[in-house]
This record gives sequence, C-alpha cells and structure tokens, in this order.
Amino acid sequence: MLVRVTDGPAPTVGIVVDGKPVEARLGDSVAAAMLAAGFVASRVTPVSGSARGAYCLMGVCFECIVSIDGVAGRQACLVPVRDGMQVVTGIGREAST
Repeated sequence: MLVRVTDGPAPTVGIVVDGKPVEARLGDSVAAAMLAAGFVASRVTPVSGSARGAYCLMGVCFECIVSIDGVAGRQACLVPVRDGMQVVTGIGREAST
C-alpha cells in the first residue's frame, strides 16, 4: 500500500487514467497521481513488451511517457494534474501512442 507523506489535507481534482476516474491532489504531477492511485506502469517497451513506469520523477529517464489530453509522448512526471485531464497509458497499445 502506498502511503503519502503529507502535512494534512489538500484540495483534489479529478482526472481519468485509461478510462478510470482518479482523485488526485492539486499540485501533484500526473506520475505522482498515477502512483498514488495504484498505476505502477505507464507503458511497455517496444522490443520486449516489459512494463515501464516512473523512475526518476524529474524528467531525465523518459520512463513515464503517456498521452495527456490527446497529446502523445508527454512525461507524466513533468505535467501537473488539472481537473478533467484525460491520461492514456501505453499499456496494451502500440508503442507509438
């Protein structure tokens, strides 16, 4: 179980990840919100099909690539959540999405 280190309640927003509603904390990155909601993988590798997910959480490794609001190739760790955001992972999809 993921436990957040926090100093108290925070405002939340609603995002959708792979068609599932997720409550995220305002100020979280998309990657942090996905991890907190139990989404540990964001894509699969094109060669082996191995699951990949957030690793460095600072924009260096490119392991957290997702589509956000129809724009592919976004680094989930660098994009802050906002209400109504639509996130699509590369799990079960072609590597180019």
